Amino acid sequence: MPEDATAEETIAAVDRLFAHELDDDGGDDIIRMPLDDRLWSAIPARKTGYIEGIDTGALLDVAREHGTILRMEHGIGEFVIEGAPLLSVVDPSGMDDEATAKLNAAYSVCRQRTVETDAAFGIRQIVDIAMKALSPGINDTTTAVMCIDYLAAILVRLANRRFASPYCLDQGKLRLITRGPNFESLLAEAFDQIRQNGAGNVAIMLRLLGALHTIAGQTADPGRRRAVGERMQWVAELAKRTIGSPCDRARFERKLARVREAFETGAIVSTHEQPTKD
Repeated sequence: MPEDATAEETIAAVDRLFAHELDDDGGDDIIRMPLDDRLWSAIPARKTGYIEGIDTGALLDVAREHGTILRMEHGIGEFVIEGAPLLSVVDPSGMDDEATAKLNAAYSVCRQRTVETDAAFGIRQIVDIAMKALSPGINDTTTAVMCIDYLAAILVRLANRRFASPYCLDQGKLRLITRGPNFESLLAEAFDQIRQNGAGNVAIMLRLLGALHTIAGQTADPGRRRAVGERMQWVAELAKRTIGSPCDRARFERKLARVREAFETGAIVSTHEQPTKD
């Protein structure tokens, strides 16, 4: 099955790219920098393709040399077009052809995205398999459910991993603003489109609910739990609008009540339905 191989490759990428846990350094190193109303000038890309790697050290060197601030306009996995903005700079003075060449040289641009350096691409591939399975012409709920399970495994791996701050400082001065994923963006990539296309499918909505509950149980971070809780609510709202059968709605509501109670108390519940007496 392609989804299990992609999930294995993506989890390996997560372990490599997000190696540190939240409690290693006391949490995500997210800060907010006052940037005023600065005027930014574009540095154009010299190649077309997908960004596979970025040497942030080289970018910092250029920013330090010119005493300015650089801002990435494209991150790893994004598509850049020759002549379009690759970065922006606060003070373009001194940014001659040599400086532009150095900045472009810090980017590895290839023809295709790769999971090895881009965990979001692995997530995207599994979502695409789920979307195809949910299409009216195929209607393969089993495969879509399996995709949700593998996506949950990836997000569980990410739930307690640290994402670096986008702000890179040199001797206390802001020099570089990076562009990359965070937990909520990867959570959205994994589940939002499947939810939107799972309307009326009780099995999909139940599995999404179970997956989100499992992920929430792996982190105590308030922001991450809020993001997961919001998606639980969105699944609940979709179920209320699109599940037609009273029996199926009652089945979903029972599961939702147990998951909500567990989410609020921090308890762990089974993701499988409990037998009920009629």
